[in-house]
Amino acid sequence: MTVTNIDEETPLLEQNRKKRTPIPWFQFIILLVLQLAEPLTSQVINPFAPQLIRDVGITHGDETKVGHYVGLMQSIFFATQALTVLHWSRLSDHLGRRPIIMTGLFGLSLSMYSFGLSTTYWGAVLSRSLNGALNGNIGVLKSMIAEITDSTNIAQAYSYLPIAWSTGQALGPAIGGYLSRPAEQFPEIFGHNQFLKDYPYFLACAVPATFSAVAFLVTFFFLHETVKTPVTLRRLFRMRTSKASLAYQNVASGQDARVGPDAQTSTKVDPSKPLPLRDIMVPRVLISAFNYAALALVDIMLRSVQPVFFSTPIHLGGLGLPPYKIGRVLSIFGIFNGLIQIFFFAKIHDRYGTKRVYLVGLASALLVFASFPVINMLARAEEGHSFIVWAAVGFQILTSIIINFSYGCIFIYITASAPNKASLGTVNGLCQVGVSLMRTIGPATANSLFSLSISHQYLGGNLVYYVLAVMCCVALYVADQLPAKVWSRDEEEESSR
Repeated sequence: MTVTNIDEETPLLEQNRKKRTPIPWFQFIILLVLQLAEPLTSQVINPFAPQLIRDVGITHGDETKVGHYVGLMQSIFFATQALTVLHWSRLSDHLGRRPIIMTGLFGLSLSMYSFGLSTTYWGAVLSRSLNGALNGNIGVLKSMIAEITDSTNIAQAYSYLPIAWSTGQALGPAIGGYLSRPAEQFPEIFGHNQFLKDYPYFLACAVPATFSAVAFLVTFFFLHETVKTPVTLRRLFRMRTSKASLAYQNVASGQDARVGPDAQTSTKVDPSKPLPLRDIMVPRVLISAFNYAALALVDIMLRSVQPVFFSTPIHLGGLGLPPYKIGRVLSIFGIFNGLIQIFFFAKIHDRYGTKRVYLVGLASALLVFASFPVINMLARAEEGHSFIVWAAVGFQILTSIIINFSYGCIFIYITASAPNKASLGTVNGLCQVGVSLMRTIGPATANSLFSLSISHQYLGGNLVYYVLAVMCCVALYVADQLPAKVWSRDEEEESSR
C-alpha cells in the first residue's frame, strides 16, 4: 500500500527520468550519417564562394559587389527549397520516409557535381537551385528522429543531432578551402591536370557529391521505414482522384462531403493517419514555426556575412584571409560546436529548461554581431593578424556556438506541437518552409548590406551589424511567445482517441 502511494504521488516527469527509453542506436546513427550530407554540401562552398565570384568575372573587378553576388547565390538554394520542402514532407507522411530521403540524396549528389562543373555565375546559380528543389530531407530526417524516440529520450537524441551538423561544418569548409583550386595549391600533385585547371572547384564539390551517393546506398540497404502504413505513389494519386471526384459530386448535389452517417466519427483525430494541412495549422504549430524561422534568419545572416567578412581586405572593413585560412577557422568552429553540443546541451537543457536555454542562445548572437567591427578595428591597429586579433576571432567563434543550443530547443517545441505522430512530416515541412524563406532572404540581404556598408561607409562601414542586432531583438520578442513548459503531444493524442 505504501509503495502504491509513492508511485501515485511521484511526479510523472521524475518517473520518466528514471525509466528513460534506450535510443535505437543503429537506426539513429544511420540518421546522423544521412544528416551529414546536408551541411557538407551547404558548407563546402563557403570558403571559396567569394573567390569563385571573382573568377567568373560577374563583378568586373569591383570588390564591393562580391558580397552581393555571394548572398544571391546562397539564397537561391533556400528559395527553391521553400517552394518544394512542404510537398516532400507531406509525401513522406504517405509514401514513407525512405523513398523521399533517397530522392533528396540523389538531388544533392547531382547538383553538387553540376556546381563543380560550372564556369559561369548563372550556371552555379542553376546548380544551387537544383540542390534546393530536389532535396527535402531536412524535415523528413527530423521526423524520423522524433518517430524512433519518445518524450523520455528526445532531448538526449537532439543533443547528439549537432554531431552531424558540426561534423559537416568542420569538414565542409576544410574540404572547400583545401581542395579548391588544387592545381595552384598542390602543383606537385595536380599541376599537370588540365581538367582541374579548367574546373578549379570540381574536386572540392565532388567529395560531398560522392558522400551523398554513398548515403543513398546506405539508406536503401539499412534504413528502416518508420511510417507504419505507407502507400504507393500510384495508390496515392488514385486516392486523391477519388476524393476529388467525391467532393465534386457532393457539391454538385448540394451536399457537404462530411455530411452523412459517419460525420460524427470523421471529426475524431486518428493518431495513425496524417491530418489535412488545415487541421495542422493550430496556434502551437504556428508559434513554433515562427520561432524556428526567426532563429534561422538570425543564424543564416551571421553565417553568410562571416566568410565574406573574413575574405574582405582589412582596409575595407574585413580581415583579409585567404580561402584555406577561412576554411580552417570555420572547421575549428564546427569541431568545438560538436563537442560542446554533445557534452553540454542535454545537461544544460535539463537544468535550465527549454525556453530559457533557447532565449540565452538567441541573445548570444548580439555579442557575435558586436565582435565584427571590434575584430576589424584590432586588425587595423595591429596592421595584420596578430595574436590579439586571433584571440578576438576565437571569442567570436566560441560565442557563436551558444546560438546552436537554440536549435535543439526549438526542435523539441516543434516535435511536441504536432497534433499526432503521423503528421510529423507535414509539421516539420511546414516549419521548414518558413525557415527556407528566411534563409532565402537572409544571405542576400546580409551580404548586400555588407557590400553597401563598406562601399558607402554607412555608420563607419558597420550598418550591417546594427541591422543584424535589430533582427535579433525581433527574434527575441517572438521567442517570448513560447510557453515556459513544452506542450505534451502524448496527452493530446490520448484524449483524441
